[in-house]
Amino acid sequence: MKDLLQADRECIWHPYTQHKIAPDPSPIVRAKGAYLYDAKGVGRFDATSSWWCNLHGHCHPYLIEKISQQLGILDHIQFGDLTHEGAVSLAQRVLSHFPSVFTKVFYSDNGSTAVEVALKIAVQYANLQGTPKTKFLAFRNGYHGDTVGAMSVSDSPFLSHFRPLLFETLYVEPPLRGSGDKSLRQLEAILDVYGKEIAAFIFEPLVQGAAGMQMQDAGILDQLLSLCKSHGIVCIADEVMTGFGRTGKFFACDYLEEKPDLVCLSKGLTGGLLPLSMTVCSQRIYEGFLSDNPAHAFLHGHTYMGNPIACAAAHASLDLLESSSCLAAIEAISRSHLDFMAALPGDPYPLRNVRSQGTILAMEMAAPTPSGYFNSLGQDLREYFAERKILLRPLGNSLFILPPYCTTPEDLAPVYQGLLDLRQEARWTLN
Repeated sequence: MKDLLQADRECIWHPYTQHKIAPDPSPIVRAKGAYLYDAKGVGRFDATSSWWCNLHGHCHPYLIEKISQQLGILDHIQFGDLTHEGAVSLAQRVLSHFPSVFTKVFYSDNGSTAVEVALKIAVQYANLQGTPKTKFLAFRNGYHGDTVGAMSVSDSPFLSHFRPLLFETLYVEPPLRGSGDKSLRQLEAILDVYGKEIAAFIFEPLVQGAAGMQMQDAGILDQLLSLCKSHGIVCIADEVMTGFGRTGKFFACDYLEEKPDLVCLSKGLTGGLLPLSMTVCSQRIYEGFLSDNPAHAFLHGHTYMGNPIACAAAHASLDLLESSSCLAAIEAISRSHLDFMAALPGDPYPLRNVRSQGTILAMEMAAPTPSGYFNSLGQDLREYFAERKILLRPLGNSLFILPPYCTTPEDLAPVYQGLLDLRQEARWTLN
């Protein structure tokens, strides 16, 4: 294994990694269910679903079967002037989980591109309506991807080197639970000045992922959406992380009375096996592009959009997700998180702000330095759980557990115990 790590150091540039100070990555040789295994056969529980995308566990036999079947039938086509049954039926199937105002799907290949598509649709839609708009509205601490457009509407610690490249975005505080209507008052003030210049409002519904799984008040979020719509602002829901059961319902927007105009989907769309994304669009927005003028078309595309193999994976994932057994598993994980929270003492220091939404459990560790992505406690926590054969990737001093739906109470028990043990074993890091 030293040879592999040496080769890795020589030729691989890992994401979100400062290679001068980072420890070596952990070599993984196989995966099954909720576990990743090294060359010695030691399993590590994948408590974060491999960057929040793996729904049903690794190497699920049904997903493998359906992908293998598709490989021998149709591998890839140019989607501009061709189509195939898998892409059409997948679009119909996903749309069946949305209100009837959503009628169209635009394919791409990852979460960032799904967001880029939505942003460009919003800008062109405004132009075609004869009301050009160039500003965007987003939540503080939001994250929507690492391409330039997606970065422009994000408010993350990853942006410092690229700000000269980014277009103008106005920010409002997210309606976090218990924060009252502060975000609503902020939005009213922004719209009074800039309401006619804002093309779209983009938001992560209910849970801000990269911000540390910060959870929102659905009622206040409804009011924010209603206010934006009253000013003719296109609303974009980034459900790349929250979609496909993560929050306890099929989509996080299912908790809202007000619905967005565009919805970005990826990650769990294929069960986490293959890259594929969708930007789901309302009929009203789509009709704004219909014209006898070819230049009014949405001139945007990606090589692998609508890829048949990825569509087969998505169909197979939905077969599992729509089953009663998977829905019961989602409910069981959600209930386990709530039971853990209920068993905590009144003051669970050093754990703070323990919260859950569906299959997501999150909290902060008290830290001697300001909270945030670059808090050094993150690496200590990662190593602490790695010793317990649990794969976590804390966001600084923010901890979150977001397991695959195949996870059992027996899988979760060591995670919960590790969190409880932090109350004694980690106090020395806080002084």
